[in-house]
Amino acid sequence: MKESDYKSYEELPLFLNAKMVGQVLGAAPSSAYELMHESNFPVLKIGNRMVVPKEKFIEWVERSTGGDS
Repeated sequence: MKESDYKSYEELPLFLNAKMVGQVLGAAPSSAYELMHESNFPVLKIGNRMVVPKEKFIEWVERSTGGDS
């Protein structure tokens, strides 16, 4: 597993693309892209582009881990 490029949620931009999601999770962009196609993952589609709102991403992480980091 790769180490995350981010050390806190405050460092994240308002919207994350697949590359950024991968960087945060310590995963490859291709794995993040697959995750972004999951039905329970908070994705906003803008034309062909998929982005993840920062706040929804944080909520997803907390729900998925059962914590409130």
